[in-house]
Amino acid sequence: MTKSFKSLWDQFLFRDKGIVPTFRFVLLILALSLVLVVLTWFGASWAFILAVNTSVLLLSLLDLSFSPKRKHLSIERIIDEELERGVHNEAEVTIHNQSAFRITVKVIDHFPMTFDRPFPLKSKVSGKQKVSLGYSFVAHQRGDYTLPSLHVRYKSWLGIWEKQMKVKVESHVRVIPDLTESRQFLKDAQRFLLYEGTRLKKRRAGAGEFTQIRPYVVGDDVRKINWRQTAKVQELMTNEYEPEQGKFMTILIDCGRMMGVELDEHNRLERALEAAITVATAALKRGDYVAVIAFSKEVHVYVPPGKGMPHLQTILKEIYYIQVEGYESNYTAVFQHLQMVQSRRSLLLLFSDVSTFLYEEAALHYLQRLRKEHLFLMIGIEDRVVDDVTKSTPEDLMTTMVKSMAQKHILDKVRELKRWERQGLQMIEAPEEHLATTAVSQYIHIMNRGLL
Repeated sequence: MTKSFKSLWDQFLFRDKGIVPTFRFVLLILALSLVLVVLTWFGASWAFILAVNTSVLLLSLLDLSFSPKRKHLSIERIIDEELERGVHNEAEVTIHNQSAFRITVKVIDHFPMTFDRPFPLKSKVSGKQKVSLGYSFVAHQRGDYTLPSLHVRYKSWLGIWEKQMKVKVESHVRVIPDLTESRQFLKDAQRFLLYEGTRLKKRRAGAGEFTQIRPYVVGDDVRKINWRQTAKVQELMTNEYEPEQGKFMTILIDCGRMMGVELDEHNRLERALEAAITVATAALKRGDYVAVIAFSKEVHVYVPPGKGMPHLQTILKEIYYIQVEGYESNYTAVFQHLQMVQSRRSLLLLFSDVSTFLYEEAALHYLQRLRKEHLFLMIGIEDRVVDDVTKSTPEDLMTTMVKSMAQKHILDKVRELKRWERQGLQMIEAPEEHLATTAVSQYIHIMNRGLL
């Protein structure tokens, strides 16, 4: 492809600047050609045909005088610097027509391939008018992105020729994990935990710090009834306790090869990130300290313990870009790092693949040492493929063998889980859609029982 042809092709592909014919102009030429063909049957000369074509072409160029110059158009993009993956984000393009001419405009934004593209945006803009074109889109992959320019085409009311230009409007955006579940927890924690049946007020009797005396309601522990206050007000009153705050939790996020397994929606790492952010939200709202470590064959991200909801932004800025690595996870390296950086007793919450972790004997050795100082909990995602195979009805010898192997795999996993549990190391699996609620429920259960 020659340079001149490539430049011409770029114009027709809505790029750079130039003037291109519209569909109306093409219809006009076709109609004129049909008329001239008919006239040739009646003896029209080639000179006449050439003169007519030249006159029509020159007259069509008058259309350009009814459209504004490029310098008379001001175009800007308004978009948030921080977007959430997998949810509808909003943006808009503002067009200010400083000329006296009415135009019809089309805009295409220079979006990356991982973004939805609801383009072109179309609108009519009168002279001396400013118009905002809003649009919704979805970013499907986390990371940093640069939106360098806008591509614009506009035509006058005659609509014979279209001018196009490339407007350099650079925007830098950051696509973070989906925070829908975190917002749901902040909005109504009890309703968020409805799936697990966990109640935020369920605590060990008398555990934690005394906060207030309130009227007794059905379901309260009768051992916490304040009889002295009951006698005074002639109404059953009960003591309310809040769990001790200021505990430490370290969230470990596995970015190894097995976390790249595709699920019904997204992959294991995406689900683990969303669950980790949700449980961090719950802990920070409660007043606990949260640290985060992301690793594969080595530690990639370490966020020191912090307290308060502003610390959630610190965590997001550090982990939003992590991706699945094509290596096996090195659990030994992350536990060694953990021993160096975390001296305070904390809850170690690991998001990883349970089936892979069960056979890490070196990790068991380090965890036995860490268990003396920390509380360990691992949460993985259920393998629905294996579960579906075990529940299927065999139809022939092959499906029978496959089902037998799947059942053996589950029995081996259960046996290994019990072996780890005897060492005081708890591991659970949850469906992908309930991973966040399971993680938060387990965290609240541990804190309410005062296990930490």
